[in-house]
Amino acid sequence: MKQLIPILLAVFSLAAAAPVANAKDEVSPDGVKVEKMSPLRKLVPEGELEAAALQQYVALKQQAGQQGALLPEDHPQVQRLRTIAKKLIPHAQRWNPAATDWKWEVNLFDVDQVNAFCMPGGKIGFFSGILSDLKLTDDEVAVVMGHEIAHALREHGRERLAKSSVTNAGAKLLGFGLSALLGIDPNLTDTAAGVGANLAILKFSRGDETEADLVGLDIVARAGYDPRAGVALWQKMSKVSRGAPLEWLSTHPAGKTRIAEMQKHMPAVMPLYAKVKGLPQSKLPPYTSNVKTIAPVP
Repeated sequence: MKQLIPILLAVFSLAAAAPVANAKDEVSPDGVKVEKMSPLRKLVPEGELEAAALQQYVALKQQAGQQGALLPEDHPQVQRLRTIAKKLIPHAQRWNPAATDWKWEVNLFDVDQVNAFCMPGGKIGFFSGILSDLKLTDDEVAVVMGHEIAHALREHGRERLAKSSVTNAGAKLLGFGLSALLGIDPNLTDTAAGVGANLAILKFSRGDETEADLVGLDIVARAGYDPRAGVALWQKMSKVSRGAPLEWLSTHPAGKTRIAEMQKHMPAVMPLYAKVKGLPQSKLPPYTSNVKTIAPVP
């Protein structure tokens, strides 16, 4: 299990850096609005990086399976994640038409890390720690999953990799060799961890995180999950971390400013949620998490 953790973290970093194709600069008549994506992302070849990400995902599953850390399809939590994903996926294509053709897949890795990711092509992974440590409700799981899917749909990783390559003399990334740079030994040696370290510089910007929050909440609301769970989720993570940043929290800026940004955009997503529920907004009860110290979100 100890050998698997750095590999999982490397895969999470790769997921952050991986691209998607043909993302859509959506200006929807309802829901959230987003700005156009940076053309700088086009400096990074999509296909090669996507293939490298897929290779690492497949290798991760193989390694996890060998170590008994890939939870089986009939596991209740795996079924739970896949049920939630099944409701979210139909609403992804409005942000990226190519998502219609993605071969979506959801897996749960039995590793005590608070992390989740979505790779290009719809490859979603959750670490068991994010479910058990935070005791996530279904709505909160949907918010986490929607956020990660949104990063992939909006090509944030591809953009960050391009910017990093330009600003940090990353010519060897753009000159590829990606198959050599990101290629993984069948036994998943320390090469994977090294790749993760190289890609760890691709922390998303504040703007990327905000956009992923908002696009994720839009997807969540259309799928019938309560977007107000996003507010409770970040309050919960702040409480659970107890001053020591959780792995997922450490790569995602949190705090009052982020929660305020979500609350600011609730008027854009709550009508979508109310419509799915078949209720006027005034009749929706407050969102109540499963932690007593977190006040209901009106």
